[in-house]
Amino acid sequence: MLHIPHASREVPDDVRQSFVIDDAQLELELLRMTDHFTDDLFLVPTGVATPVVYPVSRLVCDPERFPDDSEEAMAARGMGVIYTQRHDLGPLRDPPSPGEREALLDRYYRPHHRALEDAAGAALAAHGRCLVIDCHSFPGTPLPYEKDPTRPDICIGTDEFHTPRVLRDATLSAFRSAGLEVAIDRPFAGALAPASRYQKDRRVAAVMIEVNRSLYMDEETGERGPRFLDIKALLESVIKSELASAL
Repeated sequence: MLHIPHASREVPDDVRQSFVIDDAQLELELLRMTDHFTDDLFLVPTGVATPVVYPVSRLVCDPERFPDDSEEAMAARGMGVIYTQRHDLGPLRDPPSPGEREALLDRYYRPHHRALEDAAGAALAAHGRCLVIDCHSFPGTPLPYEKDPTRPDICIGTDEFHTPRVLRDATLSAFRSAGLEVAIDRPFAGALAPASRYQKDRRVAAVMIEVNRSLYMDEETGERGPRFLDIKALLESVIKSELASAL
C-alpha cells in the first residue's frame, strides 16, 4: 500500500482561525511544507497498490507524528502531532488546549490511522504479507528547522524491524540504476508501519521513499516541472517491478 501523508494543502476554515499568521505567511508555509503532488507522483494503476491519502495539510495535524508529544522528537521544535511553529521556527498557532488537541486527533489523525490498519489487514488477509511504501518529497534546500543538510536525489528511509535488507537494497539499486544520487536515512530516516503491527509483525514490511522536489517541480512557484512525468514513470516502474518482487 502507498501511504501519502503530506500531499494535501487543505486547511479547514475553523482550523485556519487558530493560526496566528496572515494569508501570505500561510501560503509560504504550505509552499515549503507540503509534499507537493505526491498523491499523483506515486500513484500506480489500480490493483498494484492501495493508496491511503491524508485529506488535510500536515499543518492541521500531522499523521506521521506520535500522538503523545513525550514520544515525539519533533515536539521539541514545535512540530509534534500538532504544529505550533513554522518551517522558519516562527509561531504558527498557539498551543491547543487538551480539548482542542483531542478534537483534532479524533477528526483527522485517528480516522487516518484506522484506514492504514484496514488496508494492512486487507493485504495480510489476501496475501499473507503487506508492503507499506511511505511516499514523501523534500525541499532541495534545507529548511531552517532541519538539522541534516544532505540533499540527494532520493532518500530511502528504513526501519530496523520492518525494512528487510533485501527491500532496502532493491530500492537503492533501482534508483541508482536510473542514474540518481541516493542516500539511506539521510536527510530523513524511518518508515511507517501501522501502529498495531509496529515492531510486532514482520509480515508487514515498510520503506520510505523521499524524492527531492527539485527533480520534479519549481519550488518557488509550486508548479510541476519538465521532469515530472519522467520521475512519475520511474517511481511506477520501481514500485511495480523492483519492490513488488523484492519480498
